[in-house]
Amino acid sequence: MHSRVSARSLEAALGGWRTREPAYEALADGIRLLCLDNRIAARTLLPAERALAQTLGLSRTTVASAYASLRASGHIESLRGSGSVTTAQPSRGGGTVFAEPGSIDLQQASPSAWPGLAGVMAETASDAARLVSRTGYDTLGSGRLRDTIAERYTVRGIPTSREEILVTAGAQSAIHLIAEVLVARGDRVLVETPTYPHAAEALRAAGARLVAVPVTTERGWDLDRLDEAARRTRPALAYLMPTLQNPTGRSMTTAEQDALRDVAQRGCTLVVDETTAELSFGAQAPVALRGDDVVRIGSLGKTVWGGLRVGWVRARPEVIRRLHAARPARDLGTPEFEQEVAARLIPRMTEILPQRAELLSQGYRAARAALRDRLPDWDVPEVSGGVALWVGLPAPLSGPLVLGARAAGVYLSAGQRFAVDGGHENRLRVPFTASPADLERAVEVLASVWDHVASGARTAGPEPVDALV
Repeated sequence: MHSRVSARSLEAALGGWRTREPAYEALADGIRLLCLDNRIAARTLLPAERALAQTLGLSRTTVASAYASLRASGHIESLRGSGSVTTAQPSRGGGTVFAEPGSIDLQQASPSAWPGLAGVMAETASDAARLVSRTGYDTLGSGRLRDTIAERYTVRGIPTSREEILVTAGAQSAIHLIAEVLVARGDRVLVETPTYPHAAEALRAAGARLVAVPVTTERGWDLDRLDEAARRTRPALAYLMPTLQNPTGRSMTTAEQDALRDVAQRGCTLVVDETTAELSFGAQAPVALRGDDVVRIGSLGKTVWGGLRVGWVRARPEVIRRLHAARPARDLGTPEFEQEVAARLIPRMTEILPQRAELLSQGYRAARAALRDRLPDWDVPEVSGGVALWVGLPAPLSGPLVLGARAAGVYLSAGQRFAVDGGHENRLRVPFTASPADLERAVEVLASVWDHVASGARTAGPEPVDALV
C-alpha cells in the first residue's frame, strides 16, 4: 500500500516551479527536489499524468516527459496498472542527501566539534565504573546534569531549579515530545517562515495546523501578520527562534518580543528554541522572551558538536511532569555517558563559546566576502551570529541552483525547504559552518552554476492553448 500525493497537494508543494525551458525538465526538477528533500516520502504514488496536467495547466505530453525524465534519473519507477511511485533516495533521513566523497556538504548547519571535546570524553570514560552502576533508564535526566543546566539558566538571568528541567536525546527529541504533549490534533500553531523544517514536520505529525508568520533578514518579524493570525486562528502554541533565528540570523527587538507576549496572554504557549541563541560573534545577546510560562528548548548540538545528542526542556514543573509522563512511549532516556559528558561541558561554556564565535565568524566573513565578490547581484545580509546566511537570489531559481550545485559537488538545501506554506524560491541558505577554504570553493561552484541556471530563466506563464489536451 503506497501513500499518495494529490495533484493539488503536489502543485502547492512545487510552488514556483516554472523556472526554465523546456517546461518538462523544470517540472521534473521540481519533483526531483521534493524527493531529495524528503518533502515527498519514498514509495509515494504520484498523481496520474492527466490529473496533474489539468491541475498545472500543462499538456499531458509535458507531464509524461517530466515523468520519463524522473524515471531516467531513478527518482520514480512506474508500476504496471498502479502509476508512478517515488523511489527510496540515498538519504540520512529528514531531507539530507548523502554527499559524495570529496564534495562540500552544507546541508547541515553545524560546526565541527569543539576541540576540547575528545579530552572531556576521555576523562568521562575513565569514570566508567560509576556510570555503569546506574540503571541506564532515566527518562527525566541525571540530577547532576539537570542541576548544571538549571545553574546555566540562572546565570543567564532565568532563576531555575532541577524540577524545571527535562533532559532529552537532542533538541529534535524535545520538539517531538513537546508537540505530542502540548498540541492536540487540529490545534493552530504559529510558526515562523522560514523556519527549522524538522520542527514544522514534528508539529504537523502531531496534528497541528501551521499558521505562518513571516520573518525577513531586512525587517524581522511581520507584526501585522502576527496580530492578524493570532486574532483569526487563536493559536494554542507558537514555535519560535527569537535569537539568531535559523536561517535568517535575525534576533527579536523589544517591540517584537512584546507582541509575542500579547499573543501568549491570549492563551498561546510560547515554545522558544534556543539551540543557536548563544552563537553570537560578539557579546552574548540577552535572553529573549523571559517568563516562567515560556517553554524553552536547548541543546549542545550547535555549540559543542552535532554528534553529542543531548538536549533539554526548561518549563514550569507541571509541564515537565506532563512531558516526563509521556516520554516512555517515545524513548527510555538519554544515554548516561552523553549526560555525564554534557554535565562536564556546560560549566565550561565561558571557554567554549568564544572559540565557537571565532570559528563561525571566520566562516561568515569568508562566505560573505566570496558571495559579494562572485555574485554581486545576490542579496547577502549582515548578521551578528548564528550558523547561516539567508541569501536572496535575483530570480526564483533556488531549486534548479541546488540541483546544479549538487551535480558539481556542493550540497545545499533550497529555500523552499524552510518554507511553512510554500515560497522562498528566491532564497538560499548558505551555512558558514565549514572552513573558509571550503566556503570559498563552494561559492565558486555556485557562481558557475548560477550563470547556467539563470540563462535558462523565463517568466512563468501558461502554455499556448493549442498545446493543451
